[in-house]
Amino acid sequence: MAAQSADTTDWVSRYADEVIAESERRAPGKPVVVASGLSPSGPIHLGNLREVMTPHLVADEIRRRGYEVRHLISWDDYDRYRKVPAGVPGIDESWAEHIGKPLTSVPAPAGSAYPNWAEHFKAAMTESLAELGVEYDGISQTAQYTSGVYREQVLHAMKHRGDIDAILDQYRTKKDPAAGGKGGKKQQKPVDEAELEAAEGSGAAGEDDGSGGAGGYFPYKPYCGRCEKDLTTVVSYDDETTELVYTCTACGFGETVRLSEFNRGKLVWKVDWPMRWAYEGVIFEPSGVDHSSPGSSFVVGGQIVRQIFDGVQPIGPMYAFVGISGMAKMSSSKGGVPTPADALKIMEAPLLRWLYARRKPNQSFKIAFDQEIQRLYDEWDKLEAKVADGSVLPADAAAHTRAVRTAAGELPRTPRPLPYRTLASVADITAGAEDQTLRILGDLDPTAPLASLDEVRPRLDRAENWITTQVPAEARTIVRSEPDTELLSSLDDEGRESLRLLIEGLDDHWSLDGLTHLVYGVPKVRAGFSADATAKELPPEIKVAQRSFFALLYRLLVTRETGPRLPTLLLAVGADRVRKLLGA
Repeated sequence: MAAQSADTTDWVSRYADEVIAESERRAPGKPVVVASGLSPSGPIHLGNLREVMTPHLVADEIRRRGYEVRHLISWDDYDRYRKVPAGVPGIDESWAEHIGKPLTSVPAPAGSAYPNWAEHFKAAMTESLAELGVEYDGISQTAQYTSGVYREQVLHAMKHRGDIDAILDQYRTKKDPAAGGKGGKKQQKPVDEAELEAAEGSGAAGEDDGSGGAGGYFPYKPYCGRCEKDLTTVVSYDDETTELVYTCTACGFGETVRLSEFNRGKLVWKVDWPMRWAYEGVIFEPSGVDHSSPGSSFVVGGQIVRQIFDGVQPIGPMYAFVGISGMAKMSSSKGGVPTPADALKIMEAPLLRWLYARRKPNQSFKIAFDQEIQRLYDEWDKLEAKVADGSVLPADAAAHTRAVRTAAGELPRTPRPLPYRTLASVADITAGAEDQTLRILGDLDPTAPLASLDEVRPRLDRAENWITTQVPAEARTIVRSEPDTELLSSLDDEGRESLRLLIEGLDDHWSLDGLTHLVYGVPKVRAGFSADATAKELPPEIKVAQRSFFALLYRLLVTRETGPRLPTLLLAVGADRVRKLLGA
């Protein structure tokens, strides 16, 4: 099947073209294979989500064109447990005794419904991917290794261990002779500070490549038969009999096994990854900055897959970091790192998809958990309006389409998407009281009153969650119960007259648009202009007068000089209570 013409302004379409062409060259008539890898070593965060969303978007575009696609997600649950992550409920430092075991052999956090550490952290990600509309085939690497699926590949790698060692040796860092190391090895190109941070975040730079064993180089690491840890050393291996002798430095245990029958171990990462590319026939798999620096897994893997496994390296764009507004670069080894589940509590799935779809993989971006989420939603709503009226640019239209639907169909949407900032303000003021929320939202547009809160869900629920989980208590809005008589009595004629004009206009302007016109119009009228005068018709002093008037209203209504947008606040407080608090 020939690829359809693509929108050349859209990065997803360009990669889809490239992947289809490569797939037809390598394996004509077979499903197109794209891949992601996730290690459930702790909470799987929003940076890890880019590992999934990049191939998902490309796979989904290929499906739209009528091709069969497999998006593999390898759960790297047979990786070693490296450290006790900070900030995870239900664990303490006693979990350090499990360091070195496979993730599927580590107990889940206390109170978990899941049988082990890996399954506990996979579960939240699996649920989030379903909500995001990501279609994939999950592969447990524990199941693959322990059932002997990779036996032929493991034996092949061990047979060619000398060739693998020679490839890896080209990239190993030259040892300092003063430190007693061996000289004569190629100096690895220095990595910059960002790459070092990346390496720390993922653990990739420190990944054991199988070197340093007393009996030579071995690309296979057994898990100990007694303590289950990978703190083992291969002493010898016989290619003919496949007898492997290992000892464990953690507990002193040692044994001789036949690798042709033994399933309790795995290839080291820099060999394991290219082996899987060849085994699965992967055409497209992105990787983070830490995997793309000189000597790292993706670079070395390109040689190993070709020279050892007779395969081809995937098309593998590097993807940049994903940050959080107000937070440092995400690392799952640090506590408190937001996950996709956290994001989906405060934003709808199409918006989260859009953040990943609109930026090229090599462009970093931030996800807002602070006040920026309101601006982000405003931007999204403007995009929706442009799509509706046909004024949207092609690349923006493509990103929007990928956000709201997949090849399988539309994602759930809010039937009546009121502004997020308005919903958040109402949720803030009403503390989630549904009758009050419906009253206020029903007054926003008297020409089309809201009949049920279901019309504004799930966006309303997301806004309520944002207010309750992300806005500090001191920033919440508390409406005065009684008028500030001291402030009211201290007002000059200008202040009293401004309040009078506002109070008199409430009934005739009781809607969101009407109150917006009223609160901005009062300072104009006091200065001798029409309430309808535009900014171009007004002197700069009017803006100063408006700010002073707004600050006065906030002080009289909520005790501070800022708060939710005044029209929304007035609707929420109600006309009678506004009159009382303003001294009428």
